[in-house]
Amino acid sequence: MSNINGGNARRSMMSSVDFYRRVPKDLTEATTLGAFMSVCAISVMAVLFFSETLAFARTKIVTSISVDENTEPQIRLNFNITMLDLHCDYVSVDVWDALGTNRQNVTKNVDKWQIDSEGQRRIFSGRNREARDLVHDEHDRTLEEMHAEDGVHAVELTEGNFDEFMQANDMAFVDMFAPWCVWCQRLAPTWEKFAQEVKKENMPIGVGKIDCMAQANLCRKQKIMAFPTLRWFQNGEAVTPDYKMDRTVDALVGFAKRKLEMDERYKKWQEQAGDGADEEKKRKLFQNSRPEHPGCQVSGHLMVNRVPGNFHIEAKSKNHNLNAAMTNLTHRVNHLSFGDPIDEKSRKAKRILKQVPEEHRQFSPMDAQMYHTSEFHQAYHHYIKVVSTHLNMGAAGSANAMVTYQFLEQSQIVYYDVNNVPEARFSYDLSPMSVVVEKAGRKWYDYLTSLCAIIGGTFTTLGLIDATLYRVLKPKKL
Repeated sequence: MSNINGGNARRSMMSSVDFYRRVPKDLTEATTLGAFMSVCAISVMAVLFFSETLAFARTKIVTSISVDENTEPQIRLNFNITMLDLHCDYVSVDVWDALGTNRQNVTKNVDKWQIDSEGQRRIFSGRNREARDLVHDEHDRTLEEMHAEDGVHAVELTEGNFDEFMQANDMAFVDMFAPWCVWCQRLAPTWEKFAQEVKKENMPIGVGKIDCMAQANLCRKQKIMAFPTLRWFQNGEAVTPDYKMDRTVDALVGFAKRKLEMDERYKKWQEQAGDGADEEKKRKLFQNSRPEHPGCQVSGHLMVNRVPGNFHIEAKSKNHNLNAAMTNLTHRVNHLSFGDPIDEKSRKAKRILKQVPEEHRQFSPMDAQMYHTSEFHQAYHHYIKVVSTHLNMGAAGSANAMVTYQFLEQSQIVYYDVNNVPEARFSYDLSPMSVVVEKAGRKWYDYLTSLCAIIGGTFTTLGLIDATLYRVLKPKKL
């Protein structure tokens, strides 16, 4: 008997904590209202279940800001810039930063291309390299002493006699100089001695010189960008490129003789050739002349410190003094970016970038932008704020992540003093913060919790509604 009583007590205790008690069927009643509310419950749960499943399957792009944890001491700066009116011989890329770095005429990883009048690359000018020192003659007499003892042999040209001089000389060699230019001062006695040698050997060459300070309009018409400029003329037309070799009497005489030999060969060919020959093409070939547009495309990359700094492109030459009045720094930014170049053809880059919104893809906003200066003594300065951007487009791991750099820029024209040579400056500053762009989705346990909430909430809510309506609509007993 005691065992039976103990079993009954245990069963009574277990049933007291039963959360799911059963109602006997004979105490339940099926109603039309209950059936209708059950259909409504199933419909509502189905709609909510579908919506919740769709929301779970979807992901969204979220952004956040955090401290940049990049420990690399340097960052790569990629550039491709076309200077539309600056010769490759005078293009210099310099770097400066807040740590005291000051690199002049950077040559490593920098290429130059001469461009044509349409802005297209035409001649490869090689890697940016240090220009060699030109050889100059040393003279025991000054130019004034030469004039006093031997007379003047190089003709002083002006706007008034320039055309007449060209008409009188089928071939002419002209020195365009500035009195304050140190290289011009070193060349002046050599040029006079060269003129004497030309006269001594009876060369059919007119040797002249132009003071570009006194004859500014004449030099402006000739588009003289640097002093001294030694230019050969044939029948009144300039033969390009300009002379850029050693500045000694022997070198100048040798150059003149080669030009005479080429002209003599041309005349012999002209006598032998018929009327059907392409004379103009052949004449330029023998003159060794090629069209030379004063434009240069400079491209490459720089490794710069992760501190505020700038790189700038300016006109500079080791063997010339630049003419500040004729330095035009109109330029087009073909490409400018920071960090390792993004290979958009790679599968990884394609997979990640196609998921990134356009507003978070400001990797090179200056590309294909033209910065035109309509007057001399002015140049554009660009101010760039660089922000490290981490793209996380999937599960954790490098296969779905990239580190890139976005930047914002502002540009303005800066005016220079008449004696200063302008420069196209690109100032940059790296933000200590980084932007994290990642794809976020819901966790599986969050999804299951929502489904349970939908089932329980819908069942309970509609059950309350059903009970209320049942009480209201139930016929009252008399």
